[in-house]
Amino acid sequence: MIRSSTSVAPNYRAVCRAKSDKDFISKMGTVIEEADETQFWLEMIEELDLIKDLNEKKELKFLHKEANELTSIFVASSKTIKKRLNNL
Repeated sequence: MIRSSTSVAPNYRAVCRAKSDKDFISKMGTVIEEADETQFWLEMIEELDLIKDLNEKKELKFLHKEANELTSIFVASSKTIKKRLNNL
């Protein structure tokens, strides 16, 4: 989880420096994959009940919600660019 979660930010930075719409889509795909993998690991931690402390469980739920929101934003951005490319 550490690898996937810490790779989202640098990969997103690469998205911001994309040379074209196609490059943007390609790089954003990596961001989406890494964000989704992070969500997977958060879900596994929750489902396996690896965290017992109530405050830590609340933090885990917050992190999962945040990861879901970020993934949704990344997917929406990618769809917007794909739509623009299809309308050219």
